[in-house]
Amino acid sequence: MNLPEQPSTFRPPTESERPWWWRLENAAGEEVRVEGHLGTERFSNQSDAESWVGEVFAELAAEGVDAVTLFELERRVYGPMSLHP
Repeated sequence: MNLPEQPSTFRPPTESERPWWWRLENAAGEEVRVEGHLGTERFSNQSDAESWVGEVFAELAAEGVDAVTLFELERRVYGPMSLHP
């Protein structure tokens, strides 16, 4: 028996549905891997991505992240942007 594709509410969103993401970087500009939701968040628009980083920047810094760079799919939008004052 073939079942229809799961509705979007029951499957993870695709990259094309949430193309915005942050590259997390250390002071040398190397990518930092962070466990859990902080390392895997993706967003449907730039505003949501920017709001999120504004809310969690202290948590990211505590995980060893020094800067972030915003991407839309593979296109670098801006950054790196320091998480330090």
